[in-house]
Amino acid sequence: MALDLSVKNILVTGGNGFLGSFVVNKLKDRGCKNIFVPSRKDYNLVEMDAVKRLYQNSKPDVVIHLAAIVGGIGANKENPGKFFYDNLMMSVQMMEEGRLRGIEKFVALGTVCCYPKFTKVPFKEEDLWNGYPEETNAPYGLAKKMLLVQSQAYRKQYNFNSIFLMPVNLYGPGDNFDPKSCHVIPALIKKCTDAIKNNDNEIIVWGTGKATREFLYVDDASEGILLATQRYDKSDPVNLGSGFEISIKDLVILIAKLTGFKGKITFDASKPDGQPRRALDTSKAFNGFGFKAKKNFDEGLKKTIDWYKNNKA
Repeated sequence: MALDLSVKNILVTGGNGFLGSFVVNKLKDRGCKNIFVPSRKDYNLVEMDAVKRLYQNSKPDVVIHLAAIVGGIGANKENPGKFFYDNLMMSVQMMEEGRLRGIEKFVALGTVCCYPKFTKVPFKEEDLWNGYPEETNAPYGLAKKMLLVQSQAYRKQYNFNSIFLMPVNLYGPGDNFDPKSCHVIPALIKKCTDAIKNNDNEIIVWGTGKATREFLYVDDASEGILLATQRYDKSDPVNLGSGFEISIKDLVILIAKLTGFKGKITFDASKPDGQPRRALDTSKAFNGFGFKAKKNFDEGLKKTIDWYKNNKA
């Protein structure tokens, strides 16, 4: 029986962010009228007092916990302690307070960074504990992974209804294009667009270009999260992905083509590649709650590039 979200009080942490804004809009499309979206300046979720105050003010039936401190390889290398502590404390306290208040459901968002550095492709949920995560993002990935441990422990001891979803790298309109913290797609779009604007004939890209990644369009990701919220009630982790894998080299070439950059592409092999390969087995999401990504990758990139040119460039 699908959960009728339209009659629930729903708390969406991170609801003002990139992914969160899409989730909130989809909730409204589903007829949800009681949606509480906290701002970071009003509720610092690293502090337990703020978490308690948030629950008191929002009185949720369902919590969709999207708030996180995230970034690309560079940001992860520079802030391992902050990424570990802030993400761990926010998540652990949000779930604990939800349990204490007897909410109906807690939706926890993990990350593909939870997986071991060397995982057989496509990544299956059963392989999640078969090694240590890739070093540059291990503190972030492990902090998120503790949500899975907490979710399963709470279901076992308290019969607390929580689920744990692991999306791959997201992209789309409204993404973070700050070069200090953004992920690879917005970073490359900005590099190519800036090079054209400045008449530069070369861009420098981190790594060898050999690493592969899977990307999920943000609108697809938000749909997957809400389908799971409505239809999935187990603590077994579930991948959210597109089923499409591309090398960083081919990604750079494609973004250069779509942005119109015709200059030289140079790979700086002294910089880290990150995890060698990333591609998910998404069969559990389809079998468990009917999720399958729809957006064509080229089309998604075009929409993202157009948004950047119209709003940020």
